[in-house]
Amino acid sequence: MKFKPAIKPYTGAAGGWGALESTTRYVFDSKKVLSNLRNLMRVNKGRGFDCPGCAWGDDNHSTFSFCENGAKAVTWEATRKAVEPEFFAKHSVSTLREQSDYFLEYQGRITHPMRYDRATDRYRPVSWEAAFALIAEHIKAMDNPNQIELYTSGRASNEASYLYQVFGRMLGTNNFPDCSNMCHEASGVALKQSIGVGKGTIRLDDFEKADAIFVFGQNPGTNHPRMLHSLRHAADRGARVVSFNTLRERGLERFADPQKPLEVITTKAGRISSAYYQPNLGGDMAAVRGMVKVLLERHRLKLAAGEPGLFDQAFLDQNCEGVEAYFDAVDATSWDHIVSQSGLSEQELREAATIYEGAERVICTWAMGLTQHKHSVPTIREVVNLQLLFGQLGKPGAGLCPVRGHSNVQGNRTMGIDEKAPAALMDSLAAHFNFTPPREKGHNTVEALEAMLRGEVKVLIALGGNLAAAAPDTDRTAAALQACDLSVQISTKLNRSHLLPGKDALILPTLGRTELDMQATGSQFITVEDSFSMVHASEGVGKPISDMQRSETAIVCGIADAVLGTQYLDWMALAADYNLIRNHIEATIPGFQDFNARCDIKGGFYLGNAAAELRFNTPGNKAHFSNAPLPEAVIPMPDGEKAPFTLQSLRSHDQYNTTIYGLDDRYRGVYGQREVLFIHPQDMAALDLKEGELVDIETIWHDGVERVVTGFKLVSYDIPRGNLAAYYPETNPLVPMSSFGDGTHTPTSKSVPVVIRRSEQRDLRRIA
Repeated sequence: MKFKPAIKPYTGAAGGWGALESTTRYVFDSKKVLSNLRNLMRVNKGRGFDCPGCAWGDDNHSTFSFCENGAKAVTWEATRKAVEPEFFAKHSVSTLREQSDYFLEYQGRITHPMRYDRATDRYRPVSWEAAFALIAEHIKAMDNPNQIELYTSGRASNEASYLYQVFGRMLGTNNFPDCSNMCHEASGVALKQSIGVGKGTIRLDDFEKADAIFVFGQNPGTNHPRMLHSLRHAADRGARVVSFNTLRERGLERFADPQKPLEVITTKAGRISSAYYQPNLGGDMAAVRGMVKVLLERHRLKLAAGEPGLFDQAFLDQNCEGVEAYFDAVDATSWDHIVSQSGLSEQELREAATIYEGAERVICTWAMGLTQHKHSVPTIREVVNLQLLFGQLGKPGAGLCPVRGHSNVQGNRTMGIDEKAPAALMDSLAAHFNFTPPREKGHNTVEALEAMLRGEVKVLIALGGNLAAAAPDTDRTAAALQACDLSVQISTKLNRSHLLPGKDALILPTLGRTELDMQATGSQFITVEDSFSMVHASEGVGKPISDMQRSETAIVCGIADAVLGTQYLDWMALAADYNLIRNHIEATIPGFQDFNARCDIKGGFYLGNAAAELRFNTPGNKAHFSNAPLPEAVIPMPDGEKAPFTLQSLRSHDQYNTTIYGLDDRYRGVYGQREVLFIHPQDMAALDLKEGELVDIETIWHDGVERVVTGFKLVSYDIPRGNLAAYYPETNPLVPMSSFGDGTHTPTSKSVPVVIRRSEQRDLRRIA
């Protein structure tokens, strides 16, 4: 594709003709037009495959169960373009390292196992048998099992993830860093502390019953577009959609349904948000605290007048503890603190509180705008506090909804990909497989990278993902990856992590979600879990581009067999028949009774949620209110120093996580480029800068490390003053590895203290 850099404000609604045109363009660019059209008709359908994009649930009512970005994910995976051994013979790793992330993945699917040859700085083909033998050699040479890191992407299936963690624990480690550590870790931690379950409490059809939906820190138009259908339907029937998002995002304003012909060919569109508030980055906790302060005031006035209070006292008495201590914390929070930290006026928060008060059934939903701050756990617990006060749990149309990213990131955790796995899981694995699993906490992602930098890690295996592009502090992450004795990347396409090899390195080509998975007993299907705890069967249909590609499940089994043999399991029998894997899952993971039989249920089956049934797996078996004070500052700085700007990293519209589909961000009016910085026009003027000028961005972090990115074009945008936004992974170098959420180790990618200055560069960089 050719990209011409331009900044052109987008005036249309989200969806509509723009989404249809973009989908068509990507289908044709895949060079597999007919097969990809057939693929799209089977996305999220019975006996089809689950979308390899986001984790939004399937409504099973639409003719087309995919969105624009889902279509990009499908066609990006199912392409004729191939990265064959000849490509690696032509390009050295050092040369490829100079290319953009978009260039790397646009080359196509990896077709053969490859081993890095340090002498020639090139990858060379290797047989599967030799690759597995090399992995076994390095693992058996380790001094102890904790010298291995087993990283997992959120796209890995339940079956592959389950076997991966069983293999690791049979090896003797709990080192399972994963993508959850870098995104929604705070959701799981906060929800477990408050209600005893680390997942959302609602189901998809609750959106059809809610009177109000409060949306915090998320941009569904780009990150999970199928959510717009749910929000649009809710708004059309009169539900109030209230959005709290720092940037003004088109997908939260207006949406034209691409499945409605009239809305595709005209400017007709539906309104999404009935109220839209733009808090400062990290100011959501203060905003919710302000709403509660208003509601508590009104509650007390009613009680003083001899009327029933606003809050659901029966629910609080029966199900909760800690509410009085929370009220004390609310009373101790001044309006000056709330207003200055949230960036919203008292009047705006009173307005939002009035909308909440007037709704009988409320859903609160959030994404990474809440989870990537130092105080993310108390922020999410503050949202839970609000819901508990009104008994907005355990009834239709109400509850808590963290919207996950990758399509099986929640399922990975359910399957045991967890460096701090619960004792019940370890007991179950020990009894079923007759071995002694390790009990000490393993490494999360940041801890794994730090261990690599200290020289404590010998082997890294990455089951999918692109750790080099996903992790913070890019230069330090690169050094960490290259410090390993062996790095193994199980991948569909070329990415940045392949170009930062350890002393020895392998790339193992895997099948994608769209492709037929033929094993010894025939065609196999896998399963995934969405954001609503629904488990779906997924069976690929496309012919793989190479007969040298293997499924993730088969690769995990091949590694385990080479390392462990058949002492505990016949790994190759499991690779031949995934039903056998599901039998083991059924025996060891709660909620999976009759697993194989239930895979035939249309639309999937529900795992259940104890908190949604008002059963709280907490000390005292009650929901716990948090009484955390507002932080003194969103970004703690030495000596009370205040950064001139707070930066958040985010995705463009032509991007999913670290996968760059193209160089456009249509809804924000950016075309053919990615090194841009969104800024309020008055902030630009105050610095004597102009639209389109290039600036350098530098992190303020007093650890002796210089963190700077250069040559970013200024783009005027509707964002609160003092707040900035730019794309990742381009701005990952600015996120200190030592800046992470309390209790989560999640990098604070949504609250980076920075300064900006006019760049010494004068011309835009050429687009590769």
